[in-house]
Amino acid sequence: MRIAIAGDLHGQWDASDVDLLHRLAPDAVLVVGDLSDGQERIAASLGRLELPLACILGNHDAGRDASGRCLRRQIELLGDRHCGWALRQLQPPGLAVVGARPGSAGGGFHLSQAVQAVWGPMSVDDSAQRITNAALAADPALPLLVLAHSGPAGLGSEAQDPCGRDWKPPACDWGDQDLTLAIERIRRHRPVPLVVFGHMHHALKRGRGLRRSFVIDRSGTAYLNSACVPRHGVDQEGRALRHFSWVELVDGRVRRASHRWYHPGGELLYEQLLVQQPLAVPC
Repeated sequence: MRIAIAGDLHGQWDASDVDLLHRLAPDAVLVVGDLSDGQERIAASLGRLELPLACILGNHDAGRDASGRCLRRQIELLGDRHCGWALRQLQPPGLAVVGARPGSAGGGFHLSQAVQAVWGPMSVDDSAQRITNAALAADPALPLLVLAHSGPAGLGSEAQDPCGRDWKPPACDWGDQDLTLAIERIRRHRPVPLVVFGHMHHALKRGRGLRRSFVIDRSGTAYLNSACVPRHGVDQEGRALRHFSWVELVDGRVRRASHRWYHPGGELLYEQLLVQQPLAVPC
């Protein structure tokens, strides 16, 4: 199963991305949020995309609107493709996607006014249990992925770690505590092969290099930060670039993961390989 993942968009989504996805024809598309600063254009485009898709909104998607109206309108445009605190089962290709807390800005646990206006107040334990309940409602025959805007706490406290704070000292773990709790609870019942998120951009502040964007923990869960920002660019030869993270699942586990930069016409120009697992060979 081939999964294309669009990291934080921040307004960089247009007809060339839609055309490219149709050329690549992945089995599923995941979008980790921060579509824009509250505009409806991208949510409307994703809502029309004729590919199996799951999306979660990020902290920027509320714009400057604390009333929740902006979030509600984008959720309406996305329809059941938005999976914040909810389960989306993609058939085909046969994939269960459970959404973490929408609108997260990381930093442990915090609900913005806009998020509370849409979903109501809740504690860190309430949020973790909502994620867990959604996951446990999934068809056990389907591989289960977690889609989040901000990644979980526990992946490291250095600035270059997948959820490390890099914009001011001291560096610290800026991941979501409720997501960590939920993953632990879900894994008591079934495996979680992959957690996909963004929010913490790959390029560290003040030119301090690049963030680690992929780790696998002792339980075999892979964590992929797909926030390559900006995701539209031009290489030294003047060729347009479009970024997608790319994951291949085989028998319910991550076989291969990479960051890819495509020409809008479909040619793969650059690839950063993150992991490639050997296929099991029968004795």
